Amino acid sequence: MVTKTPRATPQAQPTASPQDAAGRTETPLEAELRRLAGSVPDPELPVLTLAELGVLRSVRCLTPSSVEVELTPTYTGCPAVEAMATDIERVLHDHGMADVTVRRVLTPAWTTDDITDEGRRRLREFGIAPPRAVRTDQGPVPVTLSPTRTTAPARTATEPDTAAATLLGAPEPGDAPLRCPHCGSTDTELLSRFSSTACKALRRCLDCREPFDHFKEL
Repeated sequence: MVTKTPRATPQAQPTASPQDAAGRTETPLEAELRRLAGSVPDPELPVLTLAELGVLRSVRCLTPSSVEVELTPTYTGCPAVEAMATDIERVLHDHGMADVTVRRVLTPAWTTDDITDEGRRRLREFGIAPPRAVRTDQGPVPVTLSPTRTTAPARTATEPDTAAATLLGAPEPGDAPLRCPHCGSTDTELLSRFSSTACKALRRCLDCREPFDHFKEL
């Protein structure tokens, strides 16, 4: 009689646990609370959530009923940070957390690099030109005078026009010209360095003639 060796049952591979901005492994509860806090709309730009804006740094459970949230304002004197904290507290209280502490964290400082690709797509869709250059270093930011009007660089016949791809949400290269969120043209002019909020400038497209906000680079 031939005996058969039972086949070993494959063992499921453990899935990687999510991590916060500091690289700390999150518990499932912390990941869920971070998702809820990150879904809060920005008070000044409700088209973006706090997660898409990139200001939510971490969510840490101190006890089963208390949680600490780290939030980095877009700039030190941002008037919207109090509203952000209040909305986060309300959402997490509704989820059963009795004690919610929202702590401001200023290091590392927030930059427009922290806005997600989805956030940039939503800004374009809403008619706001997203910030352009993505910095590779975190050193001092040089301040230079820039022209009030932007134009597209010359391209050869073999180079495709990337306006359509940009409008669909493709990220722009570091030195890309500023594109109109309505038609994709790079022929735009500055009307005012400040718009409805301090983080936006008011521009106008010289092709479609539509004015639009530009989320300034920081």
